[in-house]
Amino acid sequence: MKRFPFHILPLLLLIISQQLSAQETDLYKILPGSWLGRIPAGGINLRVVFNLKAEGRDSLSVTLESPDQGAGVFKIGPVIIEGRTINIKAPLLLGEYRGKVVSDTLIEGTWSQAGRTAGLNLAKLKRAFALNRPQEPKAPFPYKSEDISFRNEKAGIELSGTLTVPNGEGPFPAVVLVSGSGSQNRNEELLGHKPFWVIADHLSRNGIAVLRYDDRGVGKSKGTPLNATTADFATDAEAAFSYLLSRKEADPALSGIAGHSEGGLIAPMVASRNPKVAFIISLAGTGVRGEDILHIQNYDISTASGIDPDETRKAISLNKKLFTVLKKEADNKAAEVKMNALYRLTLEKEKKSQEEIEIALKNLNNSLNPVSFNWMRYFIITNPADFWKKVKCPVLALNGEKDLQVSAKVNLPAIEKALRKGGNNLVKTVSLPGLNHLFQHTATGLPSEYGDIEETISPEVLDIMTGWINKL
Repeated sequence: MKRFPFHILPLLLLIISQQLSAQETDLYKILPGSWLGRIPAGGINLRVVFNLKAEGRDSLSVTLESPDQGAGVFKIGPVIIEGRTINIKAPLLLGEYRGKVVSDTLIEGTWSQAGRTAGLNLAKLKRAFALNRPQEPKAPFPYKSEDISFRNEKAGIELSGTLTVPNGEGPFPAVVLVSGSGSQNRNEELLGHKPFWVIADHLSRNGIAVLRYDDRGVGKSKGTPLNATTADFATDAEAAFSYLLSRKEADPALSGIAGHSEGGLIAPMVASRNPKVAFIISLAGTGVRGEDILHIQNYDISTASGIDPDETRKAISLNKKLFTVLKKEADNKAAEVKMNALYRLTLEKEKKSQEEIEIALKNLNNSLNPVSFNWMRYFIITNPADFWKKVKCPVLALNGEKDLQVSAKVNLPAIEKALRKGGNNLVKTVSLPGLNHLFQHTATGLPSEYGDIEETISPEVLDIMTGWINKL
C-alpha cells in the first residue's frame, strides 16, 4: 500500500574505497561508466543510475534511470567538472546532482529535486545496470492475450487492460486482479517488479482467464486518482468485473476478484453488493480499520528498522492527533491549516529550531497533502468488517508472516471473524512463513528490500491461488 506513510530511518549506504591519488585525478578518464546510488523515499530506497559517457577528451554526456520506478532512461546534463567535484544538471526533472569524486569507484554527494535534498553516494558498477527478474513471463505463451477497454459508467471514464484466456474450449474460471494503493499500471508494476503479469501468466497457463487493468489516470486508462477514495476505486473494479462477465470465455459461475493490499479491501466492497462475484482472493488484504492498520504498520516497520521505541511512540501519538483533525474536519484546506498548526506547536514544544520546523512541515505536506485527504480520511475511518460480513461467496485470504504493512496476525483473524459473523463459513486463511507484503521471500520484511529481492512473488502463492480456484 504505497500511500501509507512510513516512519523509518533511511538505509545508510557505506562504501569503503581508497582516496584518489594525485596521478588519478583525470576525471574524464575515471567517470565514464554506470554509477549506482539510492535515494530514501517513504520507507524505501529507490535506486538511481547515472550513465556517463566520454564525448572527446574533456566532455561527458549523461543519462539517468530509476529502475525501481520503471520510468525509463532520461537524457540529462550538462555535466560540469571543477577540480574533483562533479555537477550534473537535470532541468527537465527539476533536479541536480552535486558530488565529490573520492575514488575511481565512489562519488559522495547530494541529489536535489523540486526543493528537496537527499544524500546520494554513487558506486561505480563493473557493467551496465540491469534488473534481474527471473519470473517475468517470456514467450511463447500457451494462452491468448487481448488488450481491451471498458467503461465505468458511474465515474464516466474509460479504463484499459489486458485479458488473458487459456487456449481451448471455454468457458473458463476467471478473475479480475485489483491493485493496491497508489497509481499503478495493469501489471501492478513497482520497484522493477510486475506481480500482476506474473500472476496472470501463471493462472492462464493453468486454465484460468485473467483481467488486469490500468488504474484510473495510468497507462491507457482515463480519469484521475486525485481526490478519489477507495469507494471510487471500487467502482472501477466492479466495472472491470462486469466487463469480464460479458465475455463468453468467462464462466459466470466461477468468476471472481483477487485484490492485493487495498485491492483486498475493494474485493469485499464489490462482493458485498454484487452477488455475481463467485469468489474472492485477498492478497495481504485488510480486516481491521484503516487507522489501526497505519499505527500497527508504523510500529512494526520502526521496530524492524531498529528505531528507538520512544521515537516510534511519539510518531504514532502525533499521527493519532493528525488523523483526529482529518476525521473531524471535512474541508480539506481547513484540515491542512489545522494539521500544520498542530504539528508546528508539537515541534515548538520540542524546542526545534525554526529551520527544523519549516523542513518538517514541508516534509509533512509533501507526504500528506490535500489531494490525498479524501482517500486518507475514507481509509482511516473505514472498517473492512462492515463489508466482509456481507460477503457470501468463498474466500481465500493470504498474508505473509513477515508483512510489515498489513499484519497477518491482526488481519487474517479479523477477516475470518467478520465472514463467520455474517454466516459465511466458506473461508480459508493462510499465513505464509518468510513472506513480505509483496509475497516475496525476505530477510526482514522491510519495504526497503522489495526492489533488491529478485523474486517477484512466491511460487507457493501462485500454486495456492491456482489450486484453490480450480477446486471451486
